[in-house]
Amino acid sequence: MKSMWMALALSAAALPVTSVAAQAAELPMPPITGTRLDISATGEVTRVPDVAIISAGVVTRQPTASAAMQENASRMERVLAALKRAGVADRDIQTSSLNLNPEYRYQENQPPQLVAYSASNQVSIRFRDIRNSGRILDALVSEGANQVNGPSLTIDKPESALDEAREQAIAKGRARAELYARAMGKRVARIVSVSEGGGSYPVPPPAPVFMEARAQAADTKVVAGEQKLQVTLSMVFDLQ
Repeated sequence: MKSMWMALALSAAALPVTSVAAQAAELPMPPITGTRLDISATGEVTRVPDVAIISAGVVTRQPTASAAMQENASRMERVLAALKRAGVADRDIQTSSLNLNPEYRYQENQPPQLVAYSASNQVSIRFRDIRNSGRILDALVSEGANQVNGPSLTIDKPESALDEAREQAIAKGRARAELYARAMGKRVARIVSVSEGGGSYPVPPPAPVFMEARAQAADTKVVAGEQKLQVTLSMVFDLQ
C-alpha cells in the first residue's frame, strides 16, 4: 500500500506546470452573493503624434510600355534620392504599388485603339520628424513626384499611453461602482471580472495633395496637433 501511495505522489509531482495552471484557470469564479453591478468605463489620454505617413509616387505616360517604365524609373530614382538626402531611413520607405496599364481610345463601331501606356510607382514613407515633413514634401514634388497623398499623423508606440488610459478606466469604473453602492446603502465587496474592448486611437485618412498648388508653395507646413487614445473596459462588481 505504501508503494502505491508513493507511485501516486510521484506521478502527481511529474505533472507539467502548464497542466496544473490550466486546471487552476478552469476553476469556476466564486458566485456573486450580493448585488451584481455591470459598468463600462472609458479611459482617455492625449498625445502629440510623432510619425507622419505619406504616400508619394510617380505616374508617367508614354506611347510604349518600355518608355513609360524607363521614364518612371528615372524619375522615381530622383524621388528616392531626395528622401535619402532628407535623412529618411531605408526602413521607413516601402514600395506600396507598381503598375503598368494600357490606355485605349474608344470610338463608336470601331475596335479599341491602343494610344499609350501609364506606369505608376508608389512608396509609403514614414517621417519621424513631423516638423520637416512639409519641407520634404515640397522637395519630392520638385524632384518629380506627381502623386502625393497625406500626411496621416499617428503615434509610433502607443502602448504606454494606452496603459495610462487603462488605469484611468479602472479608476473611473471603481469610482462609479462606489457611487452606486453608496446610493444603495451597500459597499463594493470585490471586482468580479474585467474585460477590455480594445484600445483605439484615430488615424486620419490621408488627404489628397494637389500638385499644382504644392509645387508653387514656398514652405508647406504640417501641424501635429493632438490625438486621443481610448480604452474601454467592462467590469462586473459584487455589492454587499
